[in-house]
Amino acid sequence: MHGEYKVPGGKLVAADVEVDETTQTLSRVAISGDFFLEPDDALLDINRSLTGMPATTDVAGMSAAITAALAPEVVLTGFTPESVAVAVRRALGRATSWWDHDFQLIQAGPQHPAMQMALDEVLLRQVGAGTRPPALRIWDWASNAVILGSFQSVTNEVDLEAAARHDVTVVRRISGGGAMFVEPGNTITYSLYVPGSLVEGLSFAASYAFLDDWVLGALAELGIKASYVSLNDIASPAGKIAGAAQKRLTNGAVLHHVTMAYDINADKMLDVLRIGREKLSDKGIKSANKRVDPMRSQSGLPREDIIAAFIAFFRARYGLTDTQLDDATLVESEALAASKFSSPEWTNYVP
Repeated sequence: MHGEYKVPGGKLVAADVEVDETTQTLSRVAISGDFFLEPDDALLDINRSLTGMPATTDVAGMSAAITAALAPEVVLTGFTPESVAVAVRRALGRATSWWDHDFQLIQAGPQHPAMQMALDEVLLRQVGAGTRPPALRIWDWASNAVILGSFQSVTNEVDLEAAARHDVTVVRRISGGGAMFVEPGNTITYSLYVPGSLVEGLSFAASYAFLDDWVLGALAELGIKASYVSLNDIASPAGKIAGAAQKRLTNGAVLHHVTMAYDINADKMLDVLRIGREKLSDKGIKSANKRVDPMRSQSGLPREDIIAAFIAFFRARYGLTDTQLDDATLVESEALAASKFSSPEWTNYVP
């Protein structure tokens, strides 16, 4: 059995594995890849550390065994014990790769903030239940919004009078993280809905880098310099480009959504977001344009062209089937938008 794992920003790790059907243990493990390892014979130690291990061992257990088998002077470059374990788990069929799934591109059209929140929850549930394949959705905003992380305080984060003055709707999403200020023409937002098997064995932090890796490749092709910044940011040398957040259901399904700055109205953002004022209080309002580095400033491309390039890159790398939002999902999402995401009780969950 063969499995592979490409470390985000690192090297490819491959695992060829045989299982003893009687004992259900790993009878043969051969790790290979384009990584660097010193000294050379440490590769044999990695293989031996996994041989004989129960085939049901999780990534943490495999990683611990590899780490314990390596002498202090061993240097791994471009990969880690965790990445080896993920490759082995993929070989065993207990973790999946991008290419094991048929991704959909969901076309939902322009939606208002509460409906955007509801679509995320409904589509995530469907992927978790197995009634929908993994999917990518690039949002089309119908109006201005501040999207609060699930644990943020409304009054601490938002100047509600300024929000009303600028026609900004305040909503709360189901994932954690910080507040995002969005305007239809200035923002690119996308969601990935994936089964837990795709990120099986990855730490929470590692899964962010893994699920953002494709968009870094798309940005590079556009000539936009960007890199992943732990825990959940994408940034250029000039400033932040995007922020990500995740929500995981008990059935394992993972929502990974990212809001990216195409352009920015710094004055309006700082008028609406209280926390923005505090972070920049010693730098002056103009520094907001330095803190955030919109894609328009680097590429000079229209927003629609950047979105088209993202879709084309994802399609070329992993495959992507276009689909429209079906009526049943639309009706369910509209009901959830009204009952939950438009309700003062949910919005003010943390007052």
